[in-house]
Amino acid sequence: MADDLCSFSKVPKKSPLVLRMIVLVFAMVCGVYICSICLKQVSTRNKTGYLDLEVIERPCPEPSIEPEEVPYVHYPKPETYSRAECACNPVRYFAILSMQRSGSGWFETLLNNHTNISSNGEIFSVKVRRSNMSTIAETLDRIYNLDWFSSASKNECTAAVGLKWMLNQGLMQNHEEIAQYFKRRGVASIFLFRRNLLRRMISILANSYDRDFKPLNGTHKSHVHSPLEAEILAKYKPTINSTLLIANLRQVAETTAKALEYFKSTRHIILHYEDIVKNRTKLRDVQDFLKVPRMELKSRQVKIHKGSLSNLVENWDDVQKTLTGTPYESFLHSDYRREKLQSH
Repeated sequence: MADDLCSFSKVPKKSPLVLRMIVLVFAMVCGVYICSICLKQVSTRNKTGYLDLEVIERPCPEPSIEPEEVPYVHYPKPETYSRAECACNPVRYFAILSMQRSGSGWFETLLNNHTNISSNGEIFSVKVRRSNMSTIAETLDRIYNLDWFSSASKNECTAAVGLKWMLNQGLMQNHEEIAQYFKRRGVASIFLFRRNLLRRMISILANSYDRDFKPLNGTHKSHVHSPLEAEILAKYKPTINSTLLIANLRQVAETTAKALEYFKSTRHIILHYEDIVKNRTKLRDVQDFLKVPRMELKSRQVKIHKGSLSNLVENWDDVQKTLTGTPYESFLHSDYRREKLQSH
């Protein structure tokens, strides 16, 4: 009985030790399990951070330019394609602000002859695109983001991108908002006008006649690429309404002055068609303005109305009489010189 009591009394002495061992082993197992979970989480975070670093694109280095040029340097990221090796090539934005029959079509073909310039034509000749400022801004955003595709698109390695914008295509009606957009987005304005507004009027009337009667095999062509086509179109001599002539010339001059006033706060350059025709170094000024390498620019367009104005108008005597003694008399005498040097 005593032995039984002794053996019974030893059990409680060993039992706490066993329990302690069990608790210790359990704690160790839990500790190892918890540590393994923590290590996995840390490893996952490290991997995720590494992947994020891989996805984030390296910022393009700042070009060596003057501080005042910084707002005009951009790095577009098109949504429809990758600029690839040209992703860090800076791009400048521009808009050619002009009027119909002012040589803007010819001028734009010269710009597009440059390897790094894309001018996308009269984008806002389509009325829905200029219906309000929202649609105008959306269209401009696509153009300047290099997401607008046209025959002029250079895509990846474009260094200057823009469009041709006529004053009567929503530009004057929304001039305040558009000028603000230009300044906010760093868009440069290239003004292109004609000095001789009488020649512009002759071109407008002749183009209107061509649109209605289509003497070139039943097709209308605002611009031609052969001397024969130019000769056919030049045969038409418009009759100018001498009664409305001065009022029309005044209106065009006033519209031009307003455009220059509206957009004078934007970075701009003012060009005249006649100056470019007579002096091709003006094209160097444009390339310098856009900060692109200088190139010899050419156009396939052929000039239609050449020679003296007196040979281009049916009622020249009436026109001459109407303008003599007025502020527009100089238009009667200012003709092109160096006609033989023209290649458009």
